[in-house]
Amino acid sequence: MRGGVGHRLNGAPRGARAAVPLLAAAVLGTLAIVTVEQAGCTDPGHYVAVQGGYELVGGCLAPDDLVVPAAPSAPAPVAPSAPVPPRS
Repeated sequence: MRGGVGHRLNGAPRGARAAVPLLAAAVLGTLAIVTVEQAGCTDPGHYVAVQGGYELVGGCLAPDDLVVPAAPSAPAPVAPSAPVPPRS
């Protein structure tokens, strides 16, 4: 059966198709761990239940660290140029 699921296009061993994604996942996982270790944050913070949800207490971010863009203003309504006829 040519072109089926078992057909190997590049002649690579079957195990290589499974090993490449696993190797990539291991590398990305290692990079994530190294990044967290080098972040320099000694207090990761914790969540506290408050009225209406949860609040993060502690942590390495200060409110000034977060940039919150201003809410966009609503466009002015456009008046119709001609009256709209009623539907029948």
